[in-house]
Amino acid sequence: MRLSRWVPQTIRIRLTIMYAALFLVAGTALLGITYALVASLPVNVPPVTNAQAKLAFACKLGKGVHPPAAKCSRALSAVGAHEAATEQRNQTLGHLMVYSLVGLGVVTAVSGGLGWLMAGRALRPVSSITAAARRASERHLGERIALQGPRDELKELADTFDQMLERLDGAFAAQRRFVADASHELRTPLTVMRTAIEVTLAKPDRTPEQLEAMAAKVARSASQAEALFEALLTLATSEQPLASREPVDLATTAEDAIEAAGPEIRRLGLHVDTALEPALTTGNRLLLERMIGNLVDNAVRYNDHDGWVRVRSGISDGGARFTIANSGPVVPDALVPSLFEPFRRVQERTGMHDGAGLGLAIARSIGTAHAAKFEARSIPAGGLIVTVALPAITQDELSTDRGP
Repeated sequence: MRLSRWVPQTIRIRLTIMYAALFLVAGTALLGITYALVASLPVNVPPVTNAQAKLAFACKLGKGVHPPAAKCSRALSAVGAHEAATEQRNQTLGHLMVYSLVGLGVVTAVSGGLGWLMAGRALRPVSSITAAARRASERHLGERIALQGPRDELKELADTFDQMLERLDGAFAAQRRFVADASHELRTPLTVMRTAIEVTLAKPDRTPEQLEAMAAKVARSASQAEALFEALLTLATSEQPLASREPVDLATTAEDAIEAAGPEIRRLGLHVDTALEPALTTGNRLLLERMIGNLVDNAVRYNDHDGWVRVRSGISDGGARFTIANSGPVVPDALVPSLFEPFRRVQERTGMHDGAGLGLAIARSIGTAHAAKFEARSIPAGGLIVTVALPAITQDELSTDRGP
């Protein structure tokens, strides 16, 4: 038979047994010490000498030479007093042992009952946490424990659990919003393609030019859908832990991103001001290039004609920093955090929907995977300034990593 079948399965019972057992052990030790101290106390009568003991023994036998009656009386009195005191002490020790054992048993039982009550009181917050976890498992993520009381370990556990529920609630809400937005965004190019095909095929006398126009529209919509799929895939993969790291210079990456955005920069007539100092960090090169590229593309795409873009990189406060600022429409401060959520655009209120609205979301997701700190704020005159700080490495560390 397994031992676990005889072991109590609730922590309250185990704590009660533990409290009672500890009290029993401590009480037994205290009883033993008390008994030893009492037993070591001397008898409160003069000790009997060997001569007195022999004389008393001879007087009791009545053989041989008879001692004087006075001496026999004193000897017998001394021996009798000592025996009576010893007997009284033994009786006292016996009573002490019995009463102490009975008292120890009663107090141990009482301590077990008090331990049961105290364990229940101490574990009451755990019951609240368990109930909240059970409700949360049923998708009631709005529940909170909100435990009141002193700042002890259980209060800290309850607060941590509340924070976890809050993050889960936000994550599920963001997931539902993301799925809804993604469905809407994917439906748009598919609707355009289907409409173009149906309208063209509904014409009885369609011309080759009309078919070519329809094919071009379908190709553009397919390209938009492909770009959206790619952006969604990048967003999903960028949230995974990094499998490998390699040195990356943010300055070089920024130069490449600005060069790639050159045609759009020239089309809008933007003035680009760069001050790119070396900013070495480690991470996934492709993802970091995508992060910088998205930030540059966002600064160029959501800009004014004849506007400006300012790009900076370097080492500051022990971190590799990349900062990009641009002119453009005025962004309310309350709207800035939402720009880094999927499918959020500055021009949503103006009806302009250039891009899928995933660039900044992907950039932040990549930065999170690289332990980066994002800081974004609006410019009162219009535009946005974004700063990314990543853990930096020095040239000495880079040389050490590469070996001799």
